[in-house]
Amino acid sequence: MLNRRTLFAATLATGTLLGLLPGQAMAQDAVACGKADCTQFNRDRAAILAMAGTFRVTFNFHETAAFVPGYEPLEAKRSGGFEAVRVIEDTGRTIRLQHLLVVKDEQDKPYIVKHWRQDWTYEPETVLVYSGADQWLVKPVDGASRSGAWSQTVWQTDDSPRYGGVGRWAYDRGETRWVSDETARPLARRDAVRKPPYDHYIGINRHALTPEGWVHEQDNAKVGTRDGKPATFVHEVVLNSYRPSTDFDIAAADSYMAKTTTYWAAVRKTWEEVMAAQGGIHLVQEAENGSATGKALMELADAVKDGKTASSDAVAQARALIASATAKGPAKAGASRG
Repeated sequence: MLNRRTLFAATLATGTLLGLLPGQAMAQDAVACGKADCTQFNRDRAAILAMAGTFRVTFNFHETAAFVPGYEPLEAKRSGGFEAVRVIEDTGRTIRLQHLLVVKDEQDKPYIVKHWRQDWTYEPETVLVYSGADQWLVKPVDGASRSGAWSQTVWQTDDSPRYGGVGRWAYDRGETRWVSDETARPLARRDAVRKPPYDHYIGINRHALTPEGWVHEQDNAKVGTRDGKPATFVHEVVLNSYRPSTDFDIAAADSYMAKTTTYWAAVRKTWEEVMAAQGGIHLVQEAENGSATGKALMELADAVKDGKTASSDAVAQARALIASATAKGPAKAGASRG
């Protein structure tokens, strides 16, 4: 079987996946008013839940304006694949959506890459934010900022942190959209492996429902250090489009989740325990794997899925791995970048 990272990279580069299928119109009454229970809160929840489903996804990255002399923006990149997005928890005020990328191995059989996760929390008292140097901090959210707002916290493939932000859902101009505050995040693999002169992003995220699914748009500044000061090297716009599709092995994605649910629930709980105990998370980032724990935690999940390791044994190993990787102690106090 091909290496999981190789599969992922090959899938994103596969030209045959780039064509968009005719979208199925999303039921707009899911977020429309006119019903007895049509409160802002319920309308927001419907918008978030509308992002669950099965999709053909396209990823578009475009560096635009350079702000450092001599920096040449990269050529635009476009790739794609198939994803199942599943609701793995819904308590009312918290909704967790897990993305599962479905690719093919060298025998043309489906292979599941547990992709990113997005957690939504209504009127959050805190949000976990990236503060640079392999560090995430728990940041308080003041009363005015959280009133009527939702935080979105995004987690990496191994459920380690990536970024968090706060914003509100809006319904005007014929749009259903959520827009974040400025959020900082570490470099994605697509940039980190090139060893660029910048070392993090500061961006604004927008999630919006469309008649053919939904989109995740980013307006990013790629920031590094120049002459001892923070400097924006280039701006980037990102458009990730999700159009409903059933043209892939959906059952394989759901089978993966069923077999690994207990394991990943324990992993999430362990990260949350570290965050609570340390006021954040310190975790080394690696260009190839995202986080230092990424490769090992994903391999443990595969061993559970394949019946090679008992879930309880894998959980014990995962907890020990996370403890070791975050052993530098409490997150250091300091101003967040986003």
